[in-house]
Amino acid sequence: MRTKTGTLDVRRARTLVASVAAVAFVAKMALAAQLPGPADVRFFGAFARAISQVGPIRIYEHPMPGLPVYNHPPLASWMLLGLDELHQLGIPFATLIRAPACLADFVSVLLVFEILRKRRSVRAATACAIGCAVSPVLIATSGYHGNTDSVAIMLMVAAAYLLVDRRAPFAAGMSAALAVSVKLIPVVAIPALIVAAARAGRPALGRFAAALGGVLLLLWGPVVETVPEPLRAKVLEYEGGRARLWGLVKFADWLGASDEFIVTLHSDFHFLVVLLCMAAGAALAWMRPTAPAYGVALSLTLLLLLSTGSAVQYLAWPVVGLFLFGLWEGAAFSVVVGVVTVLVYRGASAVRWNDAALVLAAAGWVLLAAGIVSGVRRVLTAPCPPSEQEPVTVVAPRAQSPATPASPVN
Repeated sequence: MRTKTGTLDVRRARTLVASVAAVAFVAKMALAAQLPGPADVRFFGAFARAISQVGPIRIYEHPMPGLPVYNHPPLASWMLLGLDELHQLGIPFATLIRAPACLADFVSVLLVFEILRKRRSVRAATACAIGCAVSPVLIATSGYHGNTDSVAIMLMVAAAYLLVDRRAPFAAGMSAALAVSVKLIPVVAIPALIVAAARAGRPALGRFAAALGGVLLLLWGPVVETVPEPLRAKVLEYEGGRARLWGLVKFADWLGASDEFIVTLHSDFHFLVVLLCMAAGAALAWMRPTAPAYGVALSLTLLLLLSTGSAVQYLAWPVVGLFLFGLWEGAAFSVVVGVVTVLVYRGASAVRWNDAALVLAAAGWVLLAAGIVSGVRRVLTAPCPPSEQEPVTVVAPRAQSPATPASPVN
């Protein structure tokens, strides 16, 4: 049971974390209001106008010459429709499109604190949460770029928090379904949540699965029924950009690999990466069922480590997960890769990285790998909470009546 002083310490720490997160949110929104952002901001504006004309379902078959492939899941379409309605009221769309990611980062910071304070010290939870709040990567990608990556990550981490910490498997299933309906990338974390729900018992698994399936049916069902082929081609089978800027693809390019080999990495290797991320997250969730957030973190961090896609906004994927693993894991990646985001956004195009950005990105990849190894090792070597240990049944001796003599020992 917490002492009064301990409770006050938690409250003060929570207030400090929320205050720093609020300041970071205001700073990001100020950045969004003052700067035009990269080309994606204009693309999203065009997508929103098209959705307002043909609707969030038919958008997948609607021709949009001069624009990138519309590869966003159904909930993102409804979000863009709502943002366009607000834009019609006079609010600049360039600011609106970056607001969801900025707000998602605020919530993610609070989630990092609440998840870690029950598994590590309050001081460690506070440091990791504040580090997440001031992460240069999140400031740049959410406040300047304005994509849906941070929203999807937040919803998936929230699902892990709701499942175990709040013991709300139905709400967790809803949050997980919303996450993959905003952006498909966090689908790699779904197996970790399923494993944790199963370890929590059949009722928890049933409620989680019912909510997950129900929300997915509600959001995806009309699109699947109406435009199944465009949805499959543009969303479900989307492989990411083919630029050679990040990770395994960039290393292969530096080593002089053939174009055929790199094409293979972009296509055939993609599905194996997804399976590996799913399996790793599920395995960690099995070993630590009362902390599914770690399994989610492993899936999402591995996804960027092994990703064959190259886009600057992808660099936001592992930040929350790394800070769940530890302070240095998140801070080292955030500082080095934060410089990459600044260099890229200061350039002429977000898909053209100069030599300094490429070298720092390679260093960031190494730090990401080291952070994953260090974080998983910390999780596995930490003492198991009682709920993860084998139950021990203690039977108290039955009190004997004073009038009843003790039984003789044979």
